[in-house]
Amino acid sequence: MNWDQIKGNWTQMKGQVQQQWGKLTNDDLDVIEGKREEMIGKIQERYGITKEEAQKQVDDFSNNC
Repeated sequence: MNWDQIKGNWTQMKGQVQQQWGKLTNDDLDVIEGKREEMIGKIQERYGITKEEAQKQVDDFSNNC
């Protein structure tokens, strides 16, 4: 699934995102609103990982949707 589709279906995707990254809060998901860069930043912040690792995880997630 490409990122435009994820963004367009963000309300439905929130559950899958929270299953993948349980440390993201509902407030985080509301701030992200399907924006890829926002999501990468929040994952990086919550999990203490590099931006590159967060990007890889987000890319893997979008490819597996």
